[in-house]
Amino acid sequence: MNQELKGDVLLSIYDRLAQRSQSTPVTYILIALNVLIFVAMLVGGAGFWHSPNDVQLRWGANFGPATQDGEWWRLGTAMFLHFGVMHLLLNSLSLWDAGQLVERMYGRWRFVTIYLIAGLCGNLLSLVIQGNNAVSGGASGAIFGIYGAALIFLWRERAAIAPHEFRWLFGGGSVFAVITIILGFVIPGIDNAAHIGGFIAGSLMSIGLAQSLTARVMPLQYRGMAIAGLVLACLVLANNIPKPKYRWSDELLLRSEISAFLYENQAINRSWLEIVHESKQGNQSFDALASKIDFSILQPYQAHLEKLSKLPHDPALPSAQQLEGLLQYTETRKKESEALVQGLRQQQKRAKPSSP
Repeated sequence: MNQELKGDVLLSIYDRLAQRSQSTPVTYILIALNVLIFVAMLVGGAGFWHSPNDVQLRWGANFGPATQDGEWWRLGTAMFLHFGVMHLLLNSLSLWDAGQLVERMYGRWRFVTIYLIAGLCGNLLSLVIQGNNAVSGGASGAIFGIYGAALIFLWRERAAIAPHEFRWLFGGGSVFAVITIILGFVIPGIDNAAHIGGFIAGSLMSIGLAQSLTARVMPLQYRGMAIAGLVLACLVLANNIPKPKYRWSDELLLRSEISAFLYENQAINRSWLEIVHESKQGNQSFDALASKIDFSILQPYQAHLEKLSKLPHDPALPSAQQLEGLLQYTETRKKESEALVQGLRQQQKRAKPSSP
């Protein structure tokens, strides 16, 4: 019996886990999903090395004004978006390295649950810390969650793992997590809040969903405390999300109407060039030219001015300054058109011969 136990202890943790599960399909599915979404984004106009924030937002990145404007699904979709090929490559390698191990440690359904909950909680903490100031996305929060789950499992099974193997796995995972988080405080552009939130959530979820090889079964009260602690932390975070600086739906409305105006303004300018050309030909009366300017220039600008004036005028909106510029432009063109129409009609009156 002692000899068998000794043999078990000497058996590599990799071999033990391989006996539990020969394949890790969920890890490969998650990697493939990240890659496929990245390829789809490239086809949709994203950059290979870096994607602009506008592209990420269209695909579901996490951003305070958008997420809090009824688009809470962004906490989930942001997990599968990457800002460039290097971002995707680093996350995919980390997921491939740790995911296979954790999938065998906890089983497929527990693994995917830890992954998704960690990603959601990481994005929630990111929303609290920098929601109004940054557009965020990436699988790193979820990946940090599975690193946390791996460390919890290794620590609980440490008595059954060869010392050198435990030092390599537990020490390496700990060093990776600590160094990455430290770099997140030093290097701009890294969503460290998602890393920290994902790591804590993954660790707590792994306690709640604890699996064992040789360690004592996790007491039910510890599992319940871990899940309850995570739920309570999420409620506290949700209650402390900073108020968005503006409504995302208002910004989208402004962008849509501004884009429509710029497109239609091109048609108005073409009409103006045609009227100028006709006036040079000398075949049109002043009254006819005035009528064309009234119909093709003045009335469209009057309609656009009324429409643009009804749009939200929140100065915090990113497009607010552009809207104000277009309002001034439209008002100026309308007044110029009015003056021109009046001037032409006055010339038409003066040009008529007096009655005898």
